[in-house]
Amino acid sequence: MAAQKAKKPTESPGQERPVREILRQCKPPKIHLVRFLYCGNDGVIRGKACHTRFLDSYLRSGIGLTVAMASFNMLDQLVPEGSFGPVGEIRLMPDPETFTVLPYVPKTARLLCDMLTLEGEPWGACTRTFLKRMIARARSAGLALRAAFENEFTLATRDRAPLDRSPCFSSIGMDSAAPVMLELVEALMAQGVYPEQYYAELGPGQQELPVRFADALRAADNQITLRETARGVAWKHGLLASFAPKPFPDQAGNGSHIHFSLWRLKDGKNHFHDARGRYGLSEAGYAFIGGVLAHLPALVALTAPTVNSYRRLQPRFWSSAYTAWGPDNREAAIRIPSKRRGLEMESTNLELKPCDPSNNPYLALGGLLAAGLDGLERELEPGEPALADPDTLSEAERRRRGIRRLPATLGEALDALERDEVLREALGPVLAKEYLAVKRSEVRGFQGRDVAFEIEQHFYKY
Repeated sequence: MAAQKAKKPTESPGQERPVREILRQCKPPKIHLVRFLYCGNDGVIRGKACHTRFLDSYLRSGIGLTVAMASFNMLDQLVPEGSFGPVGEIRLMPDPETFTVLPYVPKTARLLCDMLTLEGEPWGACTRTFLKRMIARARSAGLALRAAFENEFTLATRDRAPLDRSPCFSSIGMDSAAPVMLELVEALMAQGVYPEQYYAELGPGQQELPVRFADALRAADNQITLRETARGVAWKHGLLASFAPKPFPDQAGNGSHIHFSLWRLKDGKNHFHDARGRYGLSEAGYAFIGGVLAHLPALVALTAPTVNSYRRLQPRFWSSAYTAWGPDNREAAIRIPSKRRGLEMESTNLELKPCDPSNNPYLALGGLLAAGLDGLERELEPGEPALADPDTLSEAERRRRGIRRLPATLGEALDALERDEVLREALGPVLAKEYLAVKRSEVRGFQGRDVAFEIEQHFYKY
């Protein structure tokens, strides 16, 4: 799908009011620095900052960034076979709707950015633009995705010792983490992100903080906000908040399951909900599941995108390891959660489990939407529900049901993505090529290195 030409803020009267409001809030000495942030192909959140004295011009022109950053991997290496190097520049163009004053850093604010060419066109390697394209694809079918990431993360000392070893869901864990978590909740709410629940999870120092669902772009932006805010608040308390998929090799890993639903634009109703359907799900919901399962071996290259991810993506780890679906089955790749009484339509949603917070949320949601829309267009059937852990079924039974083992390594997932024409077409030639190059370089970068090196690299960067 061809990207629409982007207009500069000065060309759009509708942008002038938010720009003026940002400038009003950013007068020094109240605010000195404004961060222009993006998430790279490596899932690392990066950016630049400008002083508020010059903010007006940068809001209108964007901040310059070398094209080479699209070819950086999580080891902070410029990928030799990447398409981009020292020659060339793009612009980090801020979205005024994402402006927020950061509650955890003095005199600092933040904007999330799209990547534009020097001519003002969307850049082919921009991951946020990719998600926007998939949103537009859904909108052309009269549909909109709503989603939320159900994050787990680890609180630890700065030398990577867990904050505690409290029991799962225990009030002991809530008490030990209370000063950090209460400040985190307040900081998120100050930025317009609303936690729905909180509990101490199974792993040492592990916390879980699901937030309220939002439209797809806002949901991805919220994920950036949550990761940044958790790290910033923890740092104020002398701690680290790590979103590494497997921060301790022998303990529970950190997931970020995606809860999602599809809504009709014409009547504002949940397209997945059918009170008379099996498990309360509509035919469209089952076709969407069919699409996700068909593309899941490739999709996990986007949703579980690091070498460390595949220590977690194992059978009987409650993170799913097979292309299976089922009602309230936490070992299925797609779970149909039970409905909330009296809120059946609103609460009808699907949960994608093979997903962790080392991903770039724009790629994860965009890939999920591309896979599901393909299922809708082709009216794919998801097969029989899994009413037990798929790993307990015999290999012959799994084969009969069409249940496949998910990739066991990042390299296998990248192979599947390279073979998947639907997802590669959705990403576009520039982004698909660069993402595969960056991630394959990470596979090579960890070959021959020990577990300690892997854990250290992931613990601090996610």
